[in-house]
Order: sequence, then C-alpha cells, then structure tokens
Amino acid sequence: MPKKYFAVKLLSRRPTFPADITPEERVIMKQHAAYWTIFMNLGKVLAFGPVLDPKGAYGLGILAVDSEEEIPAILDKDPATSLTTYEYYPMMAITPTSNS
Repeated sequence: MPKKYFAVKLLSRRPTFPADITPEERVIMKQHAAYWTIFMNLGKVLAFGPVLDPKGAYGLGILAVDSEEEIPAILDKDPATSLTTYEYYPMMAITPTSNS
C-alpha cells in the first residue's frame, strides 16, 4: 500500500512561545520531542522540528502514514497538546525511490 504524506503544523496557544518558555513547558516539550522521535524511528515521521519564522515560531512535521486516520491518533497522545494546537494537510510528496 503506498504511503500518504501529510504536513503537520504545531501552533502554540501563546504567540510569545517559545521565547518565554517556562520550566514546566520545557519539560513537556522534551517529552514532545521524545514522543515524535518514536514515530520517526518507526518510519512514520520523516522530519520534525521548530520553524523559526520571524512572524512567529511553529513546529512542523512531515508524516508518511498508511491512512489519514492515523494522524489524529498520533496527535491526541502528544504530550504537548496542553500547550499547542495542530493543523495537518495532505502533501503531494516527492520522495526517493528504491532501486532494489
């Protein structure tokens, strides 16, 4: 079954985040990074991390999943859901092909 690709955008509930991150939020964001690393190791996340847009930082992830239904299940269990909201959109991804 071919993979489906999605761009996931993480938006802070506070426009000044992460410039004014609290110690408690830093702990949550470390848990968030560890959580997404699990999915990267499973091949479901191709890349993720903060985007330092001068208009406001946000997080970005590129997912490769079997179906769109997987995405809410992943997002709902993210430790950062108390600090953020998510948007996700389908991508017409161009990926390397295997010659094997």
